Amino acid sequence: MKKTNSSSVLDRDVVVVHSSDIHVDDDYTARMHGGDGTAGLRSVLETARALAADVVVLAGDVFEHNRLPAALLERTARMLTEAETRIVILPGNHDPLVPESVYHRGGFDGHRHVHILGVTDGDAVLLPELDLEIWGRAHANYDDMAPLGKAPTRRTRWQIAVAHGHSTPKPDRSAKAQPSWLIHDRHLAASRADYVALGHWNLPARVGPATIEAHYSGCPELAGTVNLVRLGHRGTVSVSCEPIRWKRAPVDIDALTAAP
Repeated sequence: MKKTNSSSVLDRDVVVVHSSDIHVDDDYTARMHGGDGTAGLRSVLETARALAADVVVLAGDVFEHNRLPAALLERTARMLTEAETRIVILPGNHDPLVPESVYHRGGFDGHRHVHILGVTDGDAVLLPELDLEIWGRAHANYDDMAPLGKAPTRRTRWQIAVAHGHSTPKPDRSAKAQPSWLIHDRHLAASRADYVALGHWNLPARVGPATIEAHYSGCPELAGTVNLVRLGHRGTVSVSCEPIRWKRAPVDIDALTAAP
């Protein structure tokens, strides 16, 4: 739990739901949901609605890849459009902002409540009605990069940083092979964010220095939860894992296909 000394025009908490690695597709994810590759995203959004979230933050890899068919993208765009809350999306390493990206083809940029970092907005989304800024560095291509960019000057009471990559306390320079898209503890500390929404890991976890609230949400099917972040009007930050409200529980494809 963390306290801030800033004042705010709001006399209530700001409620944020954080998820990542949803991997909308027409293959593996779809088979887990009886053929509907958007079911994980729908369930996350419906859970956020039930939790009365002000904002949903999707920290990378909303889509499995950039080659998805137009019909699937249209269905996803309708789902996002019909959501009753603001949505902030960070493109990840599976769905980066290459010229043929789903975010350029999918028609997601015509809706005021859907924000895509690097597309509809730059590196930051300003939500003055919540006294909140959400910032992050989108994956521009498939190359390695530093996922957590330089923190902008604080303009609001609350700041959330979003990053998609692999957290490691300190890089091992002696190792020849390391994971890509590394997020070091010093990057997390330098963000000075009230909350860091991370993506890339399949299970929820708190990482980094004790002075920063940096959390992975995990992917919906394996975590079974979303992160509920409450930015308290008295200056506190609390984080909990809340169960996803599935209309139909996902199937364990690996268990079904495993050899006896």
